This record gives sequence, structure tokens and C-alpha cells, in this order.
Amino acid sequence: MGYFCPNLRIVSVINLQKAYLVLEDGTFFEGKAIGKIGTTSGEIAFNTGMTGYQEVFTDPSYFGQILIMTMDHIGNYGARIEDAESGSIKIAGLVCKNYSPMHSRTMANSSLNDYFIEHGFTGISDVDTRQIVKHIRDAGAMNAIISSEILDVEVLTRMVKEVPSMEGLELSSKVWSKESYEVNEGGANKVALLDLGSKKNIIDCLVERGCHVKVFPGDTSYAVMKAWNPDGYMISNGPGDPSAMPYAVNTLKDILDANEKMFGICLGSQILAQAVGMKTFKLHSGHRGQNHPVQNLLTGKSEMTSQNHGFAIDPESNTGKAEITHINLNDNTVEGIRIKDKNAFAVQYHPEASPGPHDSRYLFDDFVAMMSK
Repeated sequence: MGYFCPNLRIVSVINLQKAYLVLEDGTFFEGKAIGKIGTTSGEIAFNTGMTGYQEVFTDPSYFGQILIMTMDHIGNYGARIEDAESGSIKIAGLVCKNYSPMHSRTMANSSLNDYFIEHGFTGISDVDTRQIVKHIRDAGAMNAIISSEILDVEVLTRMVKEVPSMEGLELSSKVWSKESYEVNEGGANKVALLDLGSKKNIIDCLVERGCHVKVFPGDTSYAVMKAWNPDGYMISNGPGDPSAMPYAVNTLKDILDANEKMFGICLGSQILAQAVGMKTFKLHSGHRGQNHPVQNLLTGKSEMTSQNHGFAIDPESNTGKAEITHINLNDNTVEGIRIKDKNAFAVQYHPEASPGPHDSRYLFDDFVAMMSK
């Protein structure tokens, strides 16, 4: 005897068109096309999170990357406008195992496939994501191409070699807000947010704590932000190689010289490190998921964190101006710093989560307390 689910909706039919995923090293996989029929390329990465796929797909930090979702069901709860972390899909392409044309969420605005087609987005399903992830973990980060319109693997192999490396790539300018705007005007603490590719939930976490937030494009100078007379500065997450962003490093140097109160997240932590003479490096395969253990060295406590980064701070390059405050318990990479004799701190992971655990939300409280002194 079968069961009928009244909330199960079949909104669109998945393409039966064949598609290929071809990696930079020549490895290729055949699957089925999802979203729009087309071709897309970028650095391939994987996310081990089990929920929150729409938040992940719209996170600006993923711009320029083809993303493998290791969760075996994608699309089963559709898409909802309110769940987006930005105004559009930011990943370059999707690789998944099981892709569902049906969704059973009454709050959903559409199926995920309709959402993809609306945004002109291309992906591939019905491939062995476990095999692909194991290959990347062994071989390291590399570029890839997905196509459901070009079905010649030799042609795709040549095309993927023309995709630019993520190392040395400046991408923040492609995703930051082009104009300044304000949220929660009249709030108790005024926060100037330098948008390097900010997620919506960073703003939401500040607003929840009563802050008046003004978002500035990522190339805004300290002098322009200072004219607004903020109580503190938030340096956001974003995509690309932090070493290709001298404009942001110079802005943070000015903020530090003025001894302003500052909190950086993800890319913001890497830019802050560079502002005090530290260097960054590319990780072998990156940290992306919702269950990465981090230890706070100041309290001795551990927390589960949401992460999305392919670069990290080199602790050996510390000039003595920074104190390492958090480390990753999987590989001992730097997850947090604070600047000695300054009112500035940052973490490599995402305390705002969305998706992910809320263990690290205390950092927003710390920032608000700092501004209130």
C-alpha cells in the first residue's frame, strides 16, 4: 500500500539530456543535465553540509566555483526567496547525486529546477559524488567544466585548461553592492560594513543586536566610511584570492591606524591579517561545510562552525602584531586572530552561519560590547 503526500509538488520535469563534468586533470564523469542547458566552468569545490542548499548556492563567497554537494538529496524542499543570502545564485555550477523535481515544502516559492532555469543556471546530477570528492581530496583543488550542450569530452578537456586559476584572482568586485545602503536606521550602534561579498545574514545578525548598518562597496576608502561616523567596522566575507586585493588591505591599515573597532569574517580575516604583514596561502582542497570543529584558544572551549574558504592565514608569517585566537581542530589551521594593542579581531569561519550551527554567534555580542564601551 502506498502513501499520498498532499504537500508533494511536481512543478517541473528534469532534463533527460546527457551532461559531462570534466576536471582539469582529464578525469570526467557522465550524468544528467539540471537547470538550463549550457556550459559553465570554475574551480571545483565540495560542501559537506546536510541542509541549507539555497543559502549555500547564493553565498557570494562561492562566486566562480562549481560546487559538489555531498548530501545525497538536493531539491527536495524547493526554493524560497527568503532563504537566499544574496540576490542571485552565486555558484558557477552544481554537481550532485540525486536531484529532485519534487518538493514537499509549503513555504517554497518554486521547485529548485525552476529556480535554476529562472537564473540561467547549469548543473549535473546522477554522478558519483563520493568518488569525485575523494579524487579532489587526494589531488587537490582544480578547475572543472560542466556542459549539457557540448558532449565531446576532448573538446571540454581543452576548454577547461583555459579557465583561470583561483590563485591571483580578484572576484569581490564582481559581487559587492554597487551603491551604499542602510538597514535599521536609528539603531543603537552604527556599523559600517565593508562589503567584499557579504552574506545577508551578517547584516541580520547585527540588526538583531540593535545595530544601524550601512553597507559600503568593497573599494570604499576609510575616509568615506569615517565621514558617516560609525561606532565600528565590519569586514565581510567574499570570493577570490585575498592576496589580489591590495585596495582592501590599505583600507584596513587605515582603520587600524585610527584604532577603530573592527570585526572581520572569512575573507575579512585574511585581509586583516595582511594589513599587519601576515600572508595567506591556498588550502589543498578547502574547508566547506557545517560541522568543522574549532577551538577558541582564549576560553579553551570548542565550537562547531560553518565554513567556506579555500585560502587561509599562514601562522609562520606572523610579525608579532597578531595573536592567534582560534584554530581548526581538523588540521590546526588558523581560524581566528586579534590584533595586539588594537580593537580589531576576526575569524576565518562564519559565525552568522546560514546554514549551520549557532555556536559562534557570541562573536557578534562581543563586537557590540566592544562598540558600546
